[in-house]
Amino acid sequence: MAKGMLEIKRQIKSVQSTKQITKAMEMVAAAKLRRAQEAAQAARPYADKLKEVVNSIAAGTQSAQHPMLVKRPIKKTGYLIITSDRGLKGGYNANVIRKLMDTIAERHRSTDEYVLFVIGRKGRDYFRRRGLPIVEDVTEVPDSPTFADVKTIAYKAVQYFEEGQYDELNLFYNEFINAITQTPVEKRLLPLEDNAVSGAKAVQATATYEYEPDADTVLAHLLPKYAETLIYSAVLDAKASEFGAQMTAMGSATKNATKMISSLTLTYNRARQAAITQEISEIVAGASAQA
Repeated sequence: MAKGMLEIKRQIKSVQSTKQITKAMEMVAAAKLRRAQEAAQAARPYADKLKEVVNSIAAGTQSAQHPMLVKRPIKKTGYLIITSDRGLKGGYNANVIRKLMDTIAERHRSTDEYVLFVIGRKGRDYFRRRGLPIVEDVTEVPDSPTFADVKTIAYKAVQYFEEGQYDELNLFYNEFINAITQTPVEKRLLPLEDNAVSGAKAVQATATYEYEPDADTVLAHLLPKYAETLIYSAVLDAKASEFGAQMTAMGSATKNATKMISSLTLTYNRARQAAITQEISEIVAGASAQA
């Protein structure tokens, strides 16, 4: 009985240590979540202004036939997926990876029909193990990413579309709803026909711009920057989702640890009570025998 009680005490101490770790990770994730939300909000004015300028140029030019604006028959597709570098995020990585794999299984019969751009070690390792065609990957993205951290992969994803290496580029990531809810989504990034630039002919410009050397040349330079900005905005949104998922997962782990400690403590008290009762019974039996 004593051996069993010692084992229970060791289990209680072990769970208590785990609880301290998960509680600390929950608090750290909450702090990072606030910063990630602020970063995402701070990036929106730039993206909105760039969108306004692009709309204004596209509405004012009569020959906006840039490759990023033209929809063409889809023979090959590019996918850019955003995951995390580490685990302990609940279903954050599994949900978005599953959504992408279901999409690939539904749309493609061969790996020759698509290519992958991957942000995050979890996604990269998952696709590598399955031999899927990864063109470019980025890992160790900091908790507060700057555009420079994802510039290379964003530039290549947009450039390859311009060069015609694939006919469509789709973005997969966890969209931040709130600290508890993160929804895996698919958004078509290129061509921009169905995005904000579509219907730009009908957009009323909010300001008058003068272009040097001409509107078409400026548009050709701005459209790739705009697409890269959309990718960066998605990375910021995904970071907020990542910390929200981690905070929720660690909160649930802390609650489960608390319940486990209560259950083990109850088991320990019952075992201790049984041991005391047995000792009393042995003493009474010994006294009766002597009498």
